[in-house]
Amino acid sequence: MKDHVIVVDLGYGDAGKGTVVDWLCAQGGVSAVVRFNGGAQAGHNVVLPDGRHHTFSQFGSGTLRGVPTHLSRFTVVDPFAMTAEVDHLRRIGVPHPYGMLTIDREALLATPYHVAAGRARELARGENRHGSCGMGVGEVMAYALENPFMAPKAGDCERPWALARKLAALRERLGEAGPPVADCVAAYRAFAERAILVDSSYTAALLRRRPVVFEGAQGVLLDEWHGFHPHTTWSTTTFANALEMLDGAAAVRLGVLRTYTTRHGPGPLVTEDPGLRLPEPHNRDGRWQGPFRSGHFDAVAHRYALAVAGGADALALTHLDAPVRRMCHSYDVGEIPVGRRGDLAGQARLTALLGRARPRYGDGIGDWPEAVAEALGVRVWLGSSGPTALDKTLITPGEPRGGDLRLLASARSRRTARSTAASPSRPPTLRWA
Repeated sequence: MKDHVIVVDLGYGDAGKGTVVDWLCAQGGVSAVVRFNGGAQAGHNVVLPDGRHHTFSQFGSGTLRGVPTHLSRFTVVDPFAMTAEVDHLRRIGVPHPYGMLTIDREALLATPYHVAAGRARELARGENRHGSCGMGVGEVMAYALENPFMAPKAGDCERPWALARKLAALRERLGEAGPPVADCVAAYRAFAERAILVDSSYTAALLRRRPVVFEGAQGVLLDEWHGFHPHTTWSTTTFANALEMLDGAAAVRLGVLRTYTTRHGPGPLVTEDPGLRLPEPHNRDGRWQGPFRSGHFDAVAHRYALAVAGGADALALTHLDAPVRRMCHSYDVGEIPVGRRGDLAGQARLTALLGRARPRYGDGIGDWPEAVAEALGVRVWLGSSGPTALDKTLITPGEPRGGDLRLLASARSRRTARSTAASPSRPPTLRWA
């Protein structure tokens, strides 16, 4: 691999970011996987050709390839959930997971108090649930916005006296549910002794070494500002956080999609079809997430995702083996308008509009990469017809080039990179070699 790559889901999540990141790391030359949003609610599935499977939550999806992970300041770190993930990684052959992980001290810390408060809040909504993974990430972000100087951070695990003060205030504010503060402090102190905590300057140094893969969480249609409020995540799910860390350096923006559109839990899914029952070995109904729902490929929703994300340089299209042949090319209410960032009332009105929208379909799709590229105006570069890296195929102009990753982003100045991210109408420039 020659360039940084940012992997983002252009749907509601679950499109296959993990398996794409695994494939990218299998090509060699990747110095690290950088997580740039979300927290322990991520569920990125990787299956190796030998059958080993892991659902990546906080570790990057290149871990089974020996590629280390960096959790940036934009992530939410949950040491308790990480312990369970580490145990499973060890069981499937990763001997020293903590040695493959660096964590920015500025990353916010998820605690049992956040988890308990978030679950109580969601249960109190009754039939009007917003949708939640039950991991407390929303509570972490809300508390940090209201109490920026008292929000626990990963670096506080090295300072038990400061952490105890913050946890006591947090527990009092969110409720008494959860373990005693002293028990949490002891657990986090042990975590700090195992984990490698670094300053934010580490990220810039990492990016100067060799190419990294930025692994996003959730999907653009769940974005905190541009998703369909209130059925969203408390996280920026576009390319924005990764581009901020890159500070103008060139990177390939790779969007991931399925040949059919899915989502977990409540919220708009215009093309939903209860009769579209396809095998989902790694996606099931959940107590907190709600039902796993499927619909036909929604080109309208994915065009909207591209618009709010500032475009993409290329696409990875998964589930090419699925027996689906239908694509929604338009709604009876027209295209989805892009609103002003931060206008959540406007996003709520958009959600209501989508509740009334009816899809218009085209049937008999045979060549999915060609159909998706035509509908979205972005080239499909990687196709996937199964869960392992061996099931991936480069879709390149002319003759296939095997498994050699030579997708190169054009060199961009800082101003060009930022204007491209802000202007969906500006087409990206790619060099294929």
